[in-house]
Amino acid sequence: MSAEQCPVHSQENGGGYSWLPSFAQSKQQPATCPFAKDAPAGAECPVSKQKKQLKPIPGPPGLPIVGNIFDMDLVTPLKTIEGFADQYGPIYTLKLGGRENLVLSSHELINEACDEKRFAKQVAGGLEQVRNGVGDGLFTGYTGEENWGVAHRILIPAFGPLSIRDMFDEMVDMANQLALKWARLPTGTAIDASDDFTRLTLDTIALCAMGGRFNSFYTEHQHPFVDAMVNFLIESGNRGRRLPAMNRIPTSASESYFKDIDFMKQVALDLLKERRENPTDKKDLLNAMINGKDPQTGKGLSDQSIVNNMITFLIAGHETTSGTLAFTMHNLLKNPSTYKKIQEEIDTVCGRGPISLEHLPKLKYTAAVLRETLRLSSPIPIINVRPHPFDNHEDPILLNGQYKVGKDQSMILLIKKMHQDPNIYGQDADEFKPERMLDEEFNKLPPNAWKPFGNGVRACIGRPFAWQEMLLVLAVLFQNFDFYMADSSYQLAIKQNLTIKPKDFYMKARLRHGMTPINLQQNLGGGHAAGVDVTQAGLKDGERGDEDDGTKQPMYIFYGSNTGTCEAFANRLAADASTHGFKAKVDSLDGATNNLPKDGPVVIITASFEGQPPDNAAHFCEWIKSCSGEEAKGVKFTVFGCGHHDWATTYQRVPKQVDEMLGKLGGERLCERGEADAAAGDMFSDFGNWVDGTFWPSLGDAAKCKSPAKSGLAVKVLVENRPTVLGQNLKTGVVVENKRLTTEDVPEKRHLEINLPSEYSYKPGDYLAVLPTNQESAVKRAMRRFSLPWDAALKITTEMPTTLPTDTVISAGDLLSSYVELSQPATKRDLNAIADCCDDENLKKDILALANDADRFSREITQPRLSALDFLEKYPKIQVPIGEYLGMLPPMRIRQYSISSSPLSNPESCTLTYSVLNEPSLADSERKHLGVASNYLSSLETGDKVQVSIRNSHGGFSLPLDIASVPLIMVAAGSGLAPFRGFIMERAAQKSAGRELAPAMLFFGCKHPEKDSLYPEEFKKWAEMGAVDVRFAYSQAPEQSEGCKHVQDRLWNDREAAVKLFENSGKVFVCGSKEVGKSVKDMCKKIYKDGAEKMGKNLGEEAVEEWFENLGKERFATDVFA
Repeated sequence: MSAEQCPVHSQENGGGYSWLPSFAQSKQQPATCPFAKDAPAGAECPVSKQKKQLKPIPGPPGLPIVGNIFDMDLVTPLKTIEGFADQYGPIYTLKLGGRENLVLSSHELINEACDEKRFAKQVAGGLEQVRNGVGDGLFTGYTGEENWGVAHRILIPAFGPLSIRDMFDEMVDMANQLALKWARLPTGTAIDASDDFTRLTLDTIALCAMGGRFNSFYTEHQHPFVDAMVNFLIESGNRGRRLPAMNRIPTSASESYFKDIDFMKQVALDLLKERRENPTDKKDLLNAMINGKDPQTGKGLSDQSIVNNMITFLIAGHETTSGTLAFTMHNLLKNPSTYKKIQEEIDTVCGRGPISLEHLPKLKYTAAVLRETLRLSSPIPIINVRPHPFDNHEDPILLNGQYKVGKDQSMILLIKKMHQDPNIYGQDADEFKPERMLDEEFNKLPPNAWKPFGNGVRACIGRPFAWQEMLLVLAVLFQNFDFYMADSSYQLAIKQNLTIKPKDFYMKARLRHGMTPINLQQNLGGGHAAGVDVTQAGLKDGERGDEDDGTKQPMYIFYGSNTGTCEAFANRLAADASTHGFKAKVDSLDGATNNLPKDGPVVIITASFEGQPPDNAAHFCEWIKSCSGEEAKGVKFTVFGCGHHDWATTYQRVPKQVDEMLGKLGGERLCERGEADAAAGDMFSDFGNWVDGTFWPSLGDAAKCKSPAKSGLAVKVLVENRPTVLGQNLKTGVVVENKRLTTEDVPEKRHLEINLPSEYSYKPGDYLAVLPTNQESAVKRAMRRFSLPWDAALKITTEMPTTLPTDTVISAGDLLSSYVELSQPATKRDLNAIADCCDDENLKKDILALANDADRFSREITQPRLSALDFLEKYPKIQVPIGEYLGMLPPMRIRQYSISSSPLSNPESCTLTYSVLNEPSLADSERKHLGVASNYLSSLETGDKVQVSIRNSHGGFSLPLDIASVPLIMVAAGSGLAPFRGFIMERAAQKSAGRELAPAMLFFGCKHPEKDSLYPEEFKKWAEMGAVDVRFAYSQAPEQSEGCKHVQDRLWNDREAAVKLFENSGKVFVCGSKEVGKSVKDMCKKIYKDGAEKMGKNLGEEAVEEWFENLGKERFATDVFA
């Protein structure tokens, strides 16, 4: 018999009870946990959960010893981890570095793994390698490691609200430097957002926390610390994925790695040496580390520990904040309505003057923008945990009662994926909507649904610092600049070391309100008076020695504080007490344990930390919990609490408990409990309002102010290439395969696979943008028409805007092939230009007449798609200069093709399924009209390079996030099948990985099953495995498709099955020509009307149309092409 233990329910006799054999060895199932009678409402304990049947945990198969290392994207490993989550679901195994990891990505599982009594932070993989550089710093210390605990307790006050407020002026200095740099850039300069925000945040943490100035805005290149840090983090990640033995092999990468570590340590040592040689009384992080003592052990930090934590804060204090700011700018520029709202709020709150500290709490929408950015693009996308090595005594350890976890199991919490859980954030969870993060909605989120700052006691200690800095920076920037994308076609790409940030994201800035850089400098010059440290106000125990204390009543102020905020409030109240006729004594709340004064008012000011009391209030809280009589009788008390409502389940827990318990123990409440919420406003203002409006009035006439409060302070006031030329954001892909899918007697359709650039990622429904070249035959025709030899070179000069390459020599063949559209139909302007070059007056008149006769122009030029080259070939005697001809031609443009694959099949490549346009020319019966892009693609061979980019789908044309609950109805004809092949390939990968899928139907139309039924073997396999139910329509063989020739006919034929899916929250997708789109739309309306008539409702056309229009993209999405 083994003793089952329940960590959720209270347990008598040491918390164990021998009641059943271990479930792993017994077929018996308990009815309930024997401790459940003591359970909190709604609690579900691991013991009770064992009633569920254990489930195997899926995962990608790996190789012996090396595991899944060869599955990983070495540049952006996060892409692989997210891709496996899409395929295998909310829990899967991943073997890396000789260790098996459990990857969790749903809120349900991650919420459970955030229970700090059961699970603790794990320093493993790449993070463990970071210890090579920062040792047992705050970010990398092991659970239970002594140095971590000492440093944590010493440094928490340095990041308390009071300390952060005192850093405001220095933050303003850095934000102003950034603004002035951007103001002085030449008009239209592209700004590397990630680079400049990195300069800003590195300089800010160095100045505010350590008193050092890196002056990054005054040098062309970033501080060398940044390069060393980036290389160090990247190599740490690489080392974390290798087998340990491989990291012991001397390599050039290893040598550079340790050189980077030495450099970072030297930077930290230099700052430490400078401070020791030039000491200051500044209350910053560095002085806290040099002078601080652990309140528990009395120990200080060694120089080695100081250096480790200096490097930690230089890295963590700037890398994540710069990434968040860059992601925020990208999100705002991609969402104009949101951009407008944030700028309007900043204008309303801050006006045109300098930003002040008091402005920041009022920027509610700006805060929501930051929260939403951190939800979708948290720079720290994962958290590593493991079963708690000391506190977790479960046997077995289970997740959700059905997944067995090893005692030393490594667990990766994929926070980035959890932040898009549709069960929490809805079917639009992947969309940027700050409104969902406004205070009211944000406060409704369940516990642990928003985790960008880490978890519990190991959460980011610098969160208040980062939050104040980010709000300030956004306020300064949007107050003074308008921003726009340097490249409107830019699609977000990620660069990853241990954090993530945008890659190659450029934007442009323009001063607002007609300002010049000089005006801006004047406007920014106001600054903000540094906050006064009230704890240095010359008070000792809250007493004032310059007045007669003998006539004053006693007052007792007790504080519970880890960060120093509540202590500062206590001292502030003590300073005011003298002017109200009281002699105040200040002490920690533990000082009142079993010793509550009764000869004067008692004020308790305390906070909660994850629902637990502050370190210097724990004894008092334990004491009052144990009291059962009238221990507080005769005590006149009041309570003021500090908290942060992001932690909704524990918000103000300790102040509430203290207030309630003192009342139950016989205390007399002077006034209602006060609250300060760090997330909702300025806590200092909240406290002041409560003191003046509630506390002092509660004491009556005895507390009337005798004289103005004095602080006791004396203050002196002191005044490339083709894509670049064409303006396209493209990169180079490589052709893997190109094959024909159809027989020779039907229009040609082909399959093309392209290896993508490493930074690209996509999802089913997205497009691949391709930059084609003209057909060789068309280029030769143009060369002949203008008598250009095959090796002719051209040099173009112009003072006019152009997308042609200028002031450089380029071959005529390359220019005509790659930079201009030779097949574009001629315009009236083109004909006028040609006529101007014509010496034959009669012909000239005829050309001008053609240009000005709309019907004739349409008939002879537009409908047959006659190009300028076609027209000039008809009249060889007209001598048009090559420059004039090039001026007629539009620049080569990209073409977008629906991607017909899923990244779950191969994230490194994508496929296109396309029709080749090869029809008789209406302009010349002896030639073919060849589609520029489709024929370009069909000519590509394995190994050829092609200029491409990923373009995201819009209009709701993507798979639903909740794959188990939303059925799909897909309708396509011909190459319109492309996106649905990607959809179903994704579903098949998920199905084979054991995922539960909602049903899906595909209606597909083509000519004949043996001629152009695309990918028949694939769809047969996918149908057999349950990924899709395919219904065909063959126009040349309707007898093989239920008599249906077209997809709309088959949709009508099988309408009962389709309607059943649709009524079960299904979504309709249509892809094909505009004719297909219209036919399917009409058929859907017909089916709806037919259903209504069967129910006795006779609907008119307007009612049916209104129903269809109300469906919206959430229920009916189309991708129609010409």
